[in-house]
Amino acid sequence: MRRLALAGLVGPFWFTALVILQGLLQPDYSHVALPISALAAWPLGWVQILNFLVVGVLMAAFGVAVHLGILPARRGVIGPALLVANGIGIVIGAVFPWVMVDGVPTETPGHIVGAVMAFGSISVGLPFVSRRMRLDPEWRGLSTYTMVTGIAVLALFVAMGAFAIDEGTPLHPWAGLIQRVLCAIWFTWIIVVARRLRRLSR
Repeated sequence: MRRLALAGLVGPFWFTALVILQGLLQPDYSHVALPISALAAWPLGWVQILNFLVVGVLMAAFGVAVHLGILPARRGVIGPALLVANGIGIVIGAVFPWVMVDGVPTETPGHIVGAVMAFGSISVGLPFVSRRMRLDPEWRGLSTYTMVTGIAVLALFVAMGAFAIDEGTPLHPWAGLIQRVLCAIWFTWIIVVARRLRRLSR
């Protein structure tokens, strides 16, 4: 469990560092206006594809660590299984990356499937994880935080899809910023839980 939990510490920092680096190397890319996935449409897109592949595997491993680290409960496997599905969704996003069409970064249908799977599984999975935490004295203090994180991720993902991702929607100029707020909330939860898992594994 301790080794698997390390994936939850490495993944967010690895992912964030590579996204920042790519933004520096591609000055015409906007962190405010464009989603992270759009980086794959640029000439250095292979870096973001690799980024998704590595982080997808790390997030799946982290989901297994969560399952091992919290006391079993009835239907308790659902939450961690959805965390593993999150990692699989990220990998699908790597297999079907954004592409450049007439100079415009464009999302592919396969990537949409991966994104919905990745963010949807987190939104649905965290309330299940929260319930399991509530039944474990070692984790009860993080139960509400976990539930709120799941709700926040769901709200921001819906806002992205309905009001930001498509050109002409009211929040489109800030699509990238909204997604980064989502990732900051999600990654912070992962780091907090991963640190607790490693402490408990001692």
